[in-house]
Amino acid sequence: MTQSIFITGAASGIGRATAKLFAEHGWLVGIFDVDDAGLLALEAEVGKNQCVRGHLDVTNEAQWRDAVALFAEQTDGRMNALFNCAGILRMGRFEDLPSSDSLKQVQINIMGVIYGIYGALPLLERTDKPCIVNMSSASAIYGTPELAVYSATKFAVRALTEALDLEFRKKGIRVADIMPSYVATPMVADQAYRAKTLKTMGVKLKAEDIAKCVWQAVTGKKIVHHVPRLNLKLFVRLAGFQSVARPMMKMFSKM
Repeated sequence: MTQSIFITGAASGIGRATAKLFAEHGWLVGIFDVDDAGLLALEAEVGKNQCVRGHLDVTNEAQWRDAVALFAEQTDGRMNALFNCAGILRMGRFEDLPSSDSLKQVQINIMGVIYGIYGALPLLERTDKPCIVNMSSASAIYGTPELAVYSATKFAVRALTEALDLEFRKKGIRVADIMPSYVATPMVADQAYRAKTLKTMGVKLKAEDIAKCVWQAVTGKKIVHHVPRLNLKLFVRLAGFQSVARPMMKMFSKM
């Protein structure tokens, strides 16, 4: 049977690049987003027979149920991988951002992932060696100024990933996350406010780089995937030492 992956936020950026990569490997790709026009364009690229397309607001649990049911119709009720990619970012000083922006980040970046796992779990449990991949961030290593709420949501995704990977072992389900630094996607490019860490660290990754990492997460065994690997692995080690990590973050953000 053809292997399948359900991808949120698939209309652009990392989700789109991931859908194209998995389709190239012969997988059936579930492409879901609120951007219907973007999904139609992606469907035209990968081919109607290679994908399942549907509208999905990840903060709406009822829409999750409908989307998973639509996907299940084409996969005999199975799902080899779930990629919780949908997310939003609002850069700016905490006091300058309205609380509504913070709430939206929490709803999409955290509850969107949680609803996704609840919704997909029955299909994953009926599949041999399935995997959940959650989109986290390098900002989940140490709290990042001018991305404070976004950073907090990605800490939550990291914690959820680590906990569920242990909890779901008895179900045979692996749970992994991707923790990249800044990626050249519309989410980053369209920011009205440019955080100092963005200027200091630069944007050195493409969506296709992260798509390859998702492929490695699904087909490999690692739980956490840092991108770029060497630089972030060093920072992870240092993040446990406040005396080192805090000055480093201050340097990156030039606060």
